[in-house]
Amino acid sequence: MNWYGVKAIYQFEMARWLRTLGQSLAAPVLSTSLYFIVFGTAIGSRMGDVGGVSYGAFIIPGLMMLSILNESIGNASFGIYFPKWSGTVFEILSAPLSWRELLLGYVGAATTKSMLLGCLILATARLFVPYEIQHPLWMLCFLFLTAVSFSLFGFLIGLWAETWERLQTVPLLLITPLTFLGGAFYSIDMLPPLWQKLTLLNPVLYLISGFRWSFYGIADVHVGISVVMIFLFLLVCLLTARWMIVSGYRLKR
Repeated sequence: MNWYGVKAIYQFEMARWLRTLGQSLAAPVLSTSLYFIVFGTAIGSRMGDVGGVSYGAFIIPGLMMLSILNESIGNASFGIYFPKWSGTVFEILSAPLSWRELLLGYVGAATTKSMLLGCLILATARLFVPYEIQHPLWMLCFLFLTAVSFSLFGFLIGLWAETWERLQTVPLLLITPLTFLGGAFYSIDMLPPLWQKLTLLNPVLYLISGFRWSFYGIADVHVGISVVMIFLFLLVCLLTARWMIVSGYRLKR
């Protein structure tokens, strides 16, 4: 294992993120704070409890997931797309780095950024609504697995994209709608029976449900199913990334 190469990529990506720290952290934290003010305080004070949890506290896991998914995808996709766009990717490909080491460097940095953002949002939420975490270790596990999975997914998008417009297409048109429709602001028990069944086809539902269970012990689907779905998505992304790197898919041309 070329740990020196992994460290070089990781440090470069973290340094790039630190240069734009205000934009990288302030924007998602500010937007999430507005959600807490509007939905958690203004609207939540007029709504009843959801599963025995106040509405303001109920939406915390969903809002965290909304930010983490977008940041994981955005950081990882930009990290690998920019070298492709600038032409410096050939320097990376000529280095003695395997597909594992490339993923450890790029995905590891994107995961670190998402984890830090998630912790900051969690601390910010305390300013608006009281909450408790019943299973803190499970919360960290779900946070880590989600950050890794969608950082890998973002890496795939960065490899696939050929233009800056395509780089934004998947997060804007797919991930954000799926997050809103995955129970970020409501329990699927509030939906009609037909829509409950259709919502089960949304993979983001299992992430939010498992994450919410780690906070309050309530979930729309069994926590075991959520864990299996996360690992399945992680495995698919990992195998796809391996194939794309080894085959040079949109990297060597």
